[in-house]
Amino acid sequence: MKNIAIFASGSGSNFQAIVDAVEKKEIQANIRLLVCDKQEAYVIERAKQHGIPSFVFTASDYVSKHEFEQAILKELQANEIELIILAGYMRLIGETLLKSYSQRIVNIHPSLLPQFPGKDAIGQALTAGVQQTGVTVHYVDEGMDTGPIIAQQEISIAANETKESLQEKIHALEHVLYPKTIKTII
Repeated sequence: MKNIAIFASGSGSNFQAIVDAVEKKEIQANIRLLVCDKQEAYVIERAKQHGIPSFVFTASDYVSKHEFEQAILKELQANEIELIILAGYMRLIGETLLKSYSQRIVNIHPSLLPQFPGKDAIGQALTAGVQQTGVTVHYVDEGMDTGPIIAQQEISIAANETKESLQEKIHALEHVLYPKTIKTII
């Protein structure tokens, strides 16, 4: 079974969907570590509830991105991590982790890439007036949401769609597509 680390910055709903799939043996993996850059993030509590160790850091405590990524890398190596899953981790991955985990870092993004990369993809889709959006799972490279696409699934945007209603639809889709795609990768 592969040893995986999940990186997250927020409430951790995708983290929970992955943990649930592992616990149900739908994904054959060991979640060995949560990496989080926000001391107050609810995902830390979720990890505690499942006995998953956390490495929580504050970027401003380090001189550079290289330095905090070196600290993360040390934790990943200590836990024999083979695959990194980004689940709402709101930092760009830098050269230090990219070199050590080339083609072994996976991200999920709330749009049909290459459309609407970066922050607020849901808001971007609504502003653009498109009729379809969706979710993309992709490998991470040095760009922002530019890595090779692994899986995509689209959903329709209703005429009266609000940002909140579309966000709910996207999250529901993510919670199914991400675990399914991780299972395929592993």
